[in-house]
Amino acid sequence: MKSLSLPMILVLSALLGSCANKSDVGKIQTQIDSLKSEVSAVKTAADEALSTAQEAEAGANKAAVHAQRAEQAINDKLDRGFRKGAMDGHEPGRSFRKGAMKGGGSHVSTPAIPEHVAAMPPYYQDQGRDKFQEIKDNPVKSVKEEPVSTFSIDVDTASYGFVRAALNRNVLPQKDAVRVEELINYFPYDYAVPDDRTHPFKAEASVLPTPWNPDTRLLHIGIKGYQIETRSKPRSNLVFLIDTSGSMNEPNKLPLVQNSLKLLVDTLAPDDSVAIVTYAGNAGLALPPTRIADKTKIVSVIDGLSSGGSTAGAEGIRQAYALAKQNFDKAGVNRVVLATDGDFNVGITDVNELKSFVERERASGIYLSVLGFGMGNYNDRMMQALAQNGNGNAAYIDTLNEARKTLVDEAASTLFPIAKDVKIQVEFNPARIAEYRLIGYETRQLRREDFNNDKVDAGDIGSGHAVTALYEITPVGSQGRRLDDLRYQQAQAPTATDAKAGEYAFVKIRYKLPNSDTSELISTPVGAEQEYPSLDAAPTEARFAAAVAGFGQLLRGSSYLKDFSYDRDIALAESAKGADRFGYRAEFINLVRVAKNAAGLPPLSRPGPQ
Repeated sequence: MKSLSLPMILVLSALLGSCANKSDVGKIQTQIDSLKSEVSAVKTAADEALSTAQEAEAGANKAAVHAQRAEQAINDKLDRGFRKGAMDGHEPGRSFRKGAMKGGGSHVSTPAIPEHVAAMPPYYQDQGRDKFQEIKDNPVKSVKEEPVSTFSIDVDTASYGFVRAALNRNVLPQKDAVRVEELINYFPYDYAVPDDRTHPFKAEASVLPTPWNPDTRLLHIGIKGYQIETRSKPRSNLVFLIDTSGSMNEPNKLPLVQNSLKLLVDTLAPDDSVAIVTYAGNAGLALPPTRIADKTKIVSVIDGLSSGGSTAGAEGIRQAYALAKQNFDKAGVNRVVLATDGDFNVGITDVNELKSFVERERASGIYLSVLGFGMGNYNDRMMQALAQNGNGNAAYIDTLNEARKTLVDEAASTLFPIAKDVKIQVEFNPARIAEYRLIGYETRQLRREDFNNDKVDAGDIGSGHAVTALYEITPVGSQGRRLDDLRYQQAQAPTATDAKAGEYAFVKIRYKLPNSDTSELISTPVGAEQEYPSLDAAPTEARFAAAVAGFGQLLRGSSYLKDFSYDRDIALAESAKGADRFGYRAEFINLVRVAKNAAGLPPLSRPGPQ
């Protein structure tokens, strides 16, 4: 029987009542009993199906509750991160969601942060996995034995940004995070500027008392690059290489990257072009080269980025350079802008292999800018290797204000080189100077013969960039000498010709113009006429640079500072604050104050409420 129903049973029962033939009655009764049995079986099956459906519904409801709780936890984590201030200037209450890599990404606005959420502890993040190259302070050297010092200039500022981020958490930075020259060169200085770009910078020098040692002097060398006028800026062909791996899933990483790059896009001209390559477990093209005139499309792709997965940084770098080559602008500036925490863990992860790759690529005329983000698993060692060997510069972005300084206020310095392979060589006069030590630049040392070798790579200077170098020098006859005379060396007084007798040192600078492979030389002697008898009489810029150098050495625990203290450093910096148009020097003074009482290690961060 194909179908069973209660009406059929009732019809058969009626027929049974009207039948007179007993044989017919028996047959009908048998059919009724069979139908009742089948109906009962169907009812049992229906009850079981209903029970299964009810259990499935209960399971779905339970899963929905768990999903809702998980979503709330994510929102709370992001809200706490924004509230913590890691994204200085970012719109509060904004929670980023996954968007299309090649289209209109989206964000979802969330309600205002409730008071009970605002009281919750900060979000969890990695700790103790930051990587820095080991640095050993430059030693004191005898002028009689090693009269010449040679090094590459360094315009990176990443160390200062990381130091500030650590101190803003009331924690002292680890020693190797402090590169003194990058702290000094973070600040703009009012040095003399050249008249035209054919001679891209001028050098100036002064000698002043050392703030931490009355028996020595500081030799201050300052150079400032030619400032390109807005109407003279070349076109920019930029490739944004953006780390979208899972380690970038923190408010001060990918969301800050997005806002930072949008600031940079706003500074570019309509004819400039931008392409976007992203990398996580794999690398891929998120935006083909697009003119800034189509800014809406560029911003849409940036807003649509999301984080997740491992970090195939090497493959991303390869694709970014390939894309920059395909769209190379012979009349413009071609640059890859890498934004990452440096935590490469898929494909080529060896620092030396990546260093070799960017060394080979720099011959193509493509420059590299490295923007570092985040703390806890920040791989500064990787990013320094890339920047130093790829005709590049490195900055650390910890707030939106820092992004504005690097990518807006100093965009010309960041993007437009006016000189490359810039080297400094100082020869000291043994008749006047007994000892010297270079403060900072430990990772930029060159051999003496490298100075005249145009095949040896060195640092680049961008438009309007200022570079400062400081030597602590010990005059002949000073009680501050640290090195004894050698037993078997003839004790004879060094002499110099009459014309050079009064000179302390001779400073030489080699550089190449951006489109040249042949270096040019500028030089200047440093003599007694450039010495100042007291700190108060010394130039403001030299005194402030000395204050920053003192702070960096304090953070590194230098053995050369005698009884120099944070309080004395604050007094020196305050006396040399100058005009301080953007407030950078005032911020520095506050950081020195914070360092006086900052903790040596951060407290342990734990996930979730505590």
